[in-house]
Amino acid sequence: MSGAAWNRNRLTEKLGIEYPIVQGPFGGFASQRLTAAVSNFGGLGSFGALNLAPEAIKEVAAEIRALTSKPFAMNLWVSMEDEGARRSDENAFRRSLSPIAAHFAELGAALPEYKPYSPTVRFEEQAHALLDAKVPVFSFIFGIPPREILQECRAKRIVTIGTATTPDEAAALRDAGVDAIAASGFEAAGHRGSFLRAAEDSLTGTMALVPQIVDIVDVPVIAAGGIADARGVIAAMALGAEAVQMGTVFLSCEESGASRLHHEVFLAKKAGHTGLTKGFTGRLARAVRNRLMEELNREGTETLPYPLQRGLVRHLTMAAEAAGRADLVPMWAGQSANLGACTDVAAFLKSLVEEVGEIAGPVTEWSAQRRWRSASA
Repeated sequence: MSGAAWNRNRLTEKLGIEYPIVQGPFGGFASQRLTAAVSNFGGLGSFGALNLAPEAIKEVAAEIRALTSKPFAMNLWVSMEDEGARRSDENAFRRSLSPIAAHFAELGAALPEYKPYSPTVRFEEQAHALLDAKVPVFSFIFGIPPREILQECRAKRIVTIGTATTPDEAAALRDAGVDAIAASGFEAAGHRGSFLRAAEDSLTGTMALVPQIVDIVDVPVIAAGGIADARGVIAAMALGAEAVQMGTVFLSCEESGASRLHHEVFLAKKAGHTGLTKGFTGRLARAVRNRLMEELNREGTETLPYPLQRGLVRHLTMAAEAAGRADLVPMWAGQSANLGACTDVAAFLKSLVEEVGEIAGPVTEWSAQRRWRSASA
């Protein structure tokens, strides 16, 4: 297999893409322009649709199709609320508001008012909107869709990508018949999507997680978390991954939906110190350590269930962004944030694939031989 192209494998063939590079879907910073830019280059652009109503999902899919004729993915969260969200009352709201109440006054913003939780969208309705739109690729986190949805994906030739944060989750996705599995290491930005055990009990790093999943599944594995340059791509391929998912590196690009504050933090390389918190949304997620994270991570601080905590903090975020206060905004970032910053998608990807191509031959050959030996054992 000497001289084999590093960018050709089962996954690129199944997806119909040129390079095994998947853009992270960004739940809050999704952008049609970024999705299309990655796909137009030859990777797989992704759009995080977790906050969209069914009709909006169809509209976004049409907008992406107007920008690219290449395959793209749309991503949903299977689990959209935590236990206790519907029982949470005004007293819990007041207790969770208390640690950040002074910031609203500091910013000259009104305190948010309590409203009983009422779900606005359901996963099943969103999924059927994706199916109706016949998106090329349906990716998901925080669980496994019902069997009938996966069956309809197969019937419509929609490629499915599930997300695993542990080998047990990968086995469950394998048994459900997904087409590919994203192995999400704890280095990743934002939420990783654990669903069999608590997120705090599912903190395996990407380089340890990928080979464990490769060894137990027979579908392509996508390495996600902490990958920002050619070195990360090469390492993932050596461990048996057939693609990488990169998210944080794209947040600084002009096409992303990230805020001006996010762009400034990444371009100034001030995103290197990250941490985990449930304080921003109610679910464990990785972001830049700042004043807000430190305050919400203090012992005894009460956090509402997802998505109630997310809604509460969002009120503060809007006021803080308007005031240019990065210390009071959830600054989503993975541990690779300071390894590189993308300002132009095409230029970044061109440089990346050229650098990978220069050194990938020996790694591709070694990885392929390893997979062959494993399959023959």
